[in-house]
Amino acid sequence: MAGRYATALFELAESAGNLDATAGDLATIAKLIQQSDDLRRLVQSPVFGSDEKARAFAAVLDKAGIKGLVANFIGLVIQNRRLFALPDMIVGFNGLLAKKRGEVSADVTSAHPLSDAQLQSLKASLKTATGRDVQINANVDASLLGGLVVKVGSRMIDSSLKTKLTSLKLAMKEAS
Repeated sequence: MAGRYATALFELAESAGNLDATAGDLATIAKLIQQSDDLRRLVQSPVFGSDEKARAFAAVLDKAGIKGLVANFIGLVIQNRRLFALPDMIVGFNGLLAKKRGEVSADVTSAHPLSDAQLQSLKASLKTATGRDVQINANVDASLLGGLVVKVGSRMIDSSLKTKLTSLKLAMKEAS
């Protein structure tokens, strides 16, 4: 279902000639959702009605300066009671955009937010490894303790401290 919404938004943005602006607005929304527990709760909770969600999101979008196609799209998503799937719709849109641009998308999860310099370094390393431009979707998961989990297509590289400790724990159990 999220894929259908993402495809519809992508086609509308492409026909209007504002793919980059739409992608920028969606990135802003994704960042706001990731940074705000209250906004994330609003998106995920079925307790709030459509009217409450519409008013709250209208205020958020207005404050963020997001208008036009993306604002209308989110209004439709709320009206259709699909706001819980908005993060997946954004990921789907970004995937379609990356495919159109010839980029590959990488999901990167770290224990702490990555700096711009770290993201650029990682992007350069992934470009060398894949031979294509890489669009990074950065996420934070404090349970990793340290390190990174990088997923590019069907390949996953898990260098997180959590995984290493789990592997060590299993090895110690087998040794005793």
